[in-house]
Amino acid sequence: MSRIITLRDSLREAIKEEMERDEDVFIMGEEVAEYNGAYKVTKGLLDQFGPKRVIDTPIAELGFAGIGVGAAMNGLRPIVEFMTWNFAVLAFDQIVNNAAKTLSQSGGQFGCPIVFRGPSGSAGQLAQQHSQTFESWMANCPGLKVISCIDPADAKGLLKSAIRDNDPVCIMESESLYGLKGDVPEGADILTPIGKARIRREGTDITLISYNKMVLECEKAADELAKEGISAEVIDLRTIRPMDHDTIINSVKKTNRCVVVDEAWPFAGVSSEVSYNVQKFAFDYLDAPVIRVNSADTSLGYAPTLVQEWLPNPTKIVRAVKEVMYMKA
Repeated sequence: MSRIITLRDSLREAIKEEMERDEDVFIMGEEVAEYNGAYKVTKGLLDQFGPKRVIDTPIAELGFAGIGVGAAMNGLRPIVEFMTWNFAVLAFDQIVNNAAKTLSQSGGQFGCPIVFRGPSGSAGQLAQQHSQTFESWMANCPGLKVISCIDPADAKGLLKSAIRDNDPVCIMESESLYGLKGDVPEGADILTPIGKARIRREGTDITLISYNKMVLECEKAADELAKEGISAEVIDLRTIRPMDHDTIINSVKKTNRCVVVDEAWPFAGVSSEVSYNVQKFAFDYLDAPVIRVNSADTSLGYAPTLVQEWLPNPTKIVRAVKEVMYMKA
């Protein structure tokens, strides 16, 4: 059985079910309790679980991230919600220097089973300091797992897997897509494996690889390409680290062409990592160089016209596909 629910509701269900399953799970962050969450992901959790397990914190990301890390090192399973990953910059010391390194620094004696979650990427007119994409920042650090998806079913299953995981996991959501609806299976033990990509659309002529809300732009581009007789395969990475290289390479071996779409800046990003692995492991299958479609290599402006021009979109993706297929745009 399944039903149509929003991304917001699917995340709430995952947290609720895991808190019911394991009394060591708790959530903390700004406005998660009395206000029901800045994006209403935690709505109703305070009433059910009380203030000891649903904890409002001061506006002090470094402080409450540190409390979460300490709790995890002592056997609890915290979920730390950031109002946006842009604010998590203040907590990078705890995430990168403590959570990610606990297992190795202790010689494997104890770990840090913690989830850091919140929205990443642009969400309209939020300007430069609130529109950054953090997947590659976090994935660059050994010891951290990084999840980034917006499909409600995937998000629920991956969040549940992350809460049960014994390593620190960073989950990137989308502020503008908390209301996105999808078909979500019922059941408290339906888990999505961390590190496995999903083929959202089968194709034979070109492989489009992306994650988070740019997957939707790839699907729109695939619809446009289909009108011109071009069959595009769309891969949703879902997990940035560990990355599912097998699904990527097998697809490129089939289509012989690849475009990587990434909302982040082009330099040293997820798209660079994907492109490198495609050329390393599928070089002999490529009929054209890999092309990346990224956001503009500048901070995001406030004007709506600048936002649209800055982001990847179906028109830019179609243009890139035609370039690798040696067609006139």
